[in-house]
Amino acid sequence: MIARFKDLCMDAADAHRLGEFWAGILNGELVDTGGGDTRVDPRAAASRAESIWVNTVPEPRAGKTRVHLDLRLAEPEPTGLLAAGARLVREPDAEISWWVLADPEGNQFCAFRPRPGARPGVFELVVESADPLAQATWWAGVVGGRVETTAEDAAAVVGADGFPWDRWVFDPTPERKRVKNRVHWDVDLAGRDGTALVAAGATLLTEPTEASPWWVLADPEGNEFCAFPPRDR
Repeated sequence: MIARFKDLCMDAADAHRLGEFWAGILNGELVDTGGGDTRVDPRAAASRAESIWVNTVPEPRAGKTRVHLDLRLAEPEPTGLLAAGARLVREPDAEISWWVLADPEGNQFCAFRPRPGARPGVFELVVESADPLAQATWWAGVVGGRVETTAEDAAAVVGADGFPWDRWVFDPTPERKRVKNRVHWDVDLAGRDGTALVAAGATLLTEPTEASPWWVLADPEGNEFCAFPPRDR
């Protein structure tokens, strides 16, 4: 295992507005991290494993959302999400049994009906993929866990080190990645530097600097992610 899952990051034109939205619907605490950025922390945990960092970026949103969250509702309808500022993109129909919504910055996410015994809130991180099995296998090699497949040709990583939700799903799509993802994830390196990830098949995009002491890389399908040095350094 090369690394452990660290957290999720969202690019935003208005990090405070987007952070307030996600903090509100996830019952999280909004933290101003300075420099125009925010962070959504879970209220009921000492660890920040489920933190979502919201970072201000100058470039406008472009292209389709390829990384999104799946949420389990606490109520039969997404009334609370809409009241909080979400926009309805698609209602359940004969093809899908969930709602597709968009947050205030246009990032789409899915909301599923309540299920007995299932905790409301985020339960999946979903990434569109040209080769889901290859992607899931690659990431399981990086952060551990086992790979599961579905009859719909999706693949998921379950039990990855540090992963805070139930499943990390790679969903088949014919469309190739064309623009930078506005949602990405970070990993903590397990006692190594970013060269171990490059040797495993990642592409190096940016070397660490004094101001930004982490590696920016892309996985085999071009999804950007950041790799941080071990925390004891």
